[in-house]
Amino acid sequence: MIRLTWVQPEDLIGHELRQAAEDGRASGPDAERVRKIAARWHAAGGHDAPPRAGASEPGAVRLRDLAGELLDELAAVPSPLPEPSDLAGIIAACPSWPVPAARSAERAAVEPARVLGAWQGRAAGCVLGKPVEKIPREGIRQIAEATGNWPIRGWFTAEGLPDDVARRWPWNRRSAVNSLAENIDGIPEDDDLNYPLLALSVLERHGRGFTTDDVAKLWLDELPAGRTFTAERVAYRNLLDGVEPPATATRRNPFREWIGALIRADVYGWSNPGDPATAAEHAWRDARLTHTANGIYGAMFVAAMCAAALVATSPEEVVRAGLSVVPERSRLHEAVRLAAADAAREDDFERVVDLLHERHGGLHWVHTINNAALVAATLIHGRGDFTATIAGAVAGGWDTDSAGATAGSVAGALNGGVPDRWRMRDSLASSLTGYDGVGLAALAARTQEMMKP
Repeated sequence: MIRLTWVQPEDLIGHELRQAAEDGRASGPDAERVRKIAARWHAAGGHDAPPRAGASEPGAVRLRDLAGELLDELAAVPSPLPEPSDLAGIIAACPSWPVPAARSAERAAVEPARVLGAWQGRAAGCVLGKPVEKIPREGIRQIAEATGNWPIRGWFTAEGLPDDVARRWPWNRRSAVNSLAENIDGIPEDDDLNYPLLALSVLERHGRGFTTDDVAKLWLDELPAGRTFTAERVAYRNLLDGVEPPATATRRNPFREWIGALIRADVYGWSNPGDPATAAEHAWRDARLTHTANGIYGAMFVAAMCAAALVATSPEEVVRAGLSVVPERSRLHEAVRLAAADAAREDDFERVVDLLHERHGGLHWVHTINNAALVAATLIHGRGDFTATIAGAVAGGWDTDSAGATAGSVAGALNGGVPDRWRMRDSLASSLTGYDGVGLAALAARTQEMMKP
């Protein structure tokens, strides 16, 4: 039997119940409604959200009709939190929303090396995190220590890794074949690199006035369904069912505050150097296809940071730019603010990560809030050191390749490049039409073209 993960109602309801606990529905004015829905699900034999997997056992198909009914009932319960998803509401909730910059002046000031550094940094951070994706923090450290790579200062390797450690913490099966020191040959395909390519395609095909519908149509034309996960896979199926954006983000989509929109946002920042406001608006248009509230804010946060990173002089300046487009009373704003403060205060980054796990350990490992907080923390604590920055994002033990990619993107832009040890053969593998084998230098030049009015 084919188990299609992330879309079947019986696989989604546990995640939606957890989402209800996170967004205040399970404790707010409608808590009793949520409690009764949960009780009906559990009484029928339904399971809670699995910590990592995307599909339930095959026998759970008997609960599909009930799960669909309960998902729709939960969707009718509003969150009581002050976390809008519409752009006007988001801007109104940001007291420090930046004034759009004079783009022509900022574009002229951008060094091409910084744009290339952003692409290089994103690729390096992504590939560093690929083989240890889904391995928890303690396992990542044990692997690194056992191979003389702790603190992390280079690619992971299987050479010299003791058998007992390898059995205890098996590599990400799909990634170990092309993302270890001994087998890296060019830049392997990854969703954290495919989505920036799609964002670049949106801008090239539709210009700066692109719409959410343009993003959706491009996905259907160019993005293989099997290359999507969590919120993106749900939204993709919703599109095929005839659901129009932004309802694609809310119809039976418990992953709408997970990391998917955040990893799609870098190019919207790079194409708007020094203009976090416009970068955030572009990211919002993309993110609303699949996400709401903090899921959208994560994309806007990253786009604003990437816009600032091409002209800024410090990680602190970059993180401030990111926070300026995140609603001040949101969970994401608080998480990033506290993470940045911890990183500025604590000398030991392991202590910073301890605090992050204490606060956010209950979130799924690919949630937006915990990963965005980790990215902010490693940027601040890394103090511009590229290696320390991507190493911290990966060692944190959540979405290792995604957090590594975003942290690397910002650090690479700030530094105008990456150290030689993190450079790979300039050829990116991709299943997207026209991109397989493309070089990062070519992508940087095309990105620079998108800065024009």
